Amino acid sequence: MFDHLLTAPLRDAPEQDLAGAWARHREVARGFESSLDAAIAGGFAADRLGFAFLSGYQEALRALIPAVGVDEIVALSATEEGGAHPAAIETRLVDTPDGARVTGTKTFTTLGTLASRVVVIAAVGPDDQGRNVLRAALVEVDQPGVAVSPLEPVPFAPEIPHARVVLSDARAEPLPGDGYSDYLKPFRTLEDAHVFAATLGWLVRIGRLARWPQPVLQRLLAALAGLRGADPARPKAPGVHIALGGLFDQVDQLLAEIEPLWSAVDSTDRERWERDRRLLGTAGRVRALRLSAAWRVVESSGGH
Repeated sequence: MFDHLLTAPLRDAPEQDLAGAWARHREVARGFESSLDAAIAGGFAADRLGFAFLSGYQEALRALIPAVGVDEIVALSATEEGGAHPAAIETRLVDTPDGARVTGTKTFTTLGTLASRVVVIAAVGPDDQGRNVLRAALVEVDQPGVAVSPLEPVPFAPEIPHARVVLSDARAEPLPGDGYSDYLKPFRTLEDAHVFAATLGWLVRIGRLARWPQPVLQRLLAALAGLRGADPARPKAPGVHIALGGLFDQVDQLLAEIEPLWSAVDSTDRERWERDRRLLGTAGRVRALRLSAAWRVVESSGGH
């Protein structure tokens, strides 16, 4: 992986649309076994941060659900009018004589307009304490009972589409396990790690194009080495969250230190970075909550 990032040819005219970015991701991802390395390679091949996000997001879903095909775009569909907390999920998954069916409205699904299938987080009823029990289910988008409507682009990474998904008694394939603890919660960590990986890969590309000093590239590769060693494939382990927290802090410090180097970057790339860098902070509050929770778990078990 590291040799690839340092020696792979840099294309002079990368694809400029989402279809081209996805085709390039599939091309480079096939050369790497792990989802994390595929995300890094996809980010390195991307010509902008938004397309690096595409690589990270898709590889995170493949890490969550290995059965997802390498050539299909899949989206996680959880957020509703009240948010994505388990208590806010009103979409219902029910068993019928004709199989499982799902009904509800998801207000914000990233890549929903491109996905062939969505991973829907739905409620199946309350537990003994009255709490919402969730399940995850794969839903084919191209079927009666599924309506996908594009949303207006957000101010950063506008190339990545988002959608409203309305489900009306749509056929669904329930996935094993709990919808929250086995899918929604771990996906947030997997998404963080894989998008982070893709972003670092993209920054190596930018650094090589702009001939940033070798010590900067060394630190970017060191961050990638730390990320690979943090074992984000185990998102339920508190130590993983603590290690990721340290890595995010290190990269934040590095980005602050190299701010002057962006003056040597191509103006289009630099303007996109200024527009899209907010993408890196969108999950910051939730990430901080997970980090605090991880430290509480460690401290309660006798750690100091």
